[in-house]
Amino acid sequence: MSSKPAKIELNNFNLYYGEHQVLKGISAIIAANSVTAIIGPSGCGKSTLLRSINRMNDLIDGVRITGEILLDGKNIYEPDVDLIWLRARIGMVFQRPVAFPLSIFDNVAAAPRVRGIVNKDHLARIVKKSLQAVGLWSDVQHCLNQSALSLALGDQQKLCIARAIATQPDVLLFDEPCSALDPISTHVIEDLMRALSKRFTIIIVTHNMQQAARASHYTMFLLDGNIVEYGPTRELFTNPKDIRTENYVTGKIG
Repeated sequence: MSSKPAKIELNNFNLYYGEHQVLKGISAIIAANSVTAIIGPSGCGKSTLLRSINRMNDLIDGVRITGEILLDGKNIYEPDVDLIWLRARIGMVFQRPVAFPLSIFDNVAAAPRVRGIVNKDHLARIVKKSLQAVGLWSDVQHCLNQSALSLALGDQQKLCIARAIATQPDVLLFDEPCSALDPISTHVIEDLMRALSKRFTIIIVTHNMQQAARASHYTMFLLDGNIVEYGPTRELFTNPKDIRTENYVTGKIG
């Protein structure tokens, strides 16, 4: 599907909540250094799939999986996988900005500190580089000790992205990252995702068809826990191969 190397491979991945099967035989290749959108109606398994990629579903009682998810060829569900290591390599940004009630500096420095980085100069370089990457440095460089909660909502979401990339992950997961933002902030975050895809592999769950069309290189359409169609975004939106895809992207079903 892509000339870019595979970053993540899903091989016949199934997930159950108790006896209820949520994801059904998911097999797909996520290309490195691209933005992949996962779309589909509410309850189709989008967020469950996203959270499976950094094993956040492990925190839910009764979850059972079969199949594999490979990161650079390594099955992340192998018993020897360290979850702290995994979540440093696969960062996550949530629906609403989750800024910690700490300073701007300490928000970004939090994850590097967890990984054992305590040298002040080293932390300062990481914070600066991360804030520069999300376009926030010039606005906050003189007020790094200010509470992160004082930032506008769109800037808080940028800060959360800066925090996610502070550990230099390979993959960034975005779960409806613009759902709480105004249209201007939404476009800024979309442009930022495209820019960051030069350095990171990005996967975004979105209900917003226009957002998927604008921001992603590839789109996966899920329905009832199955992949209906997956391919280059432009092709999927302009020439879908499955009538269910056409009905969804044109708003006939949702």
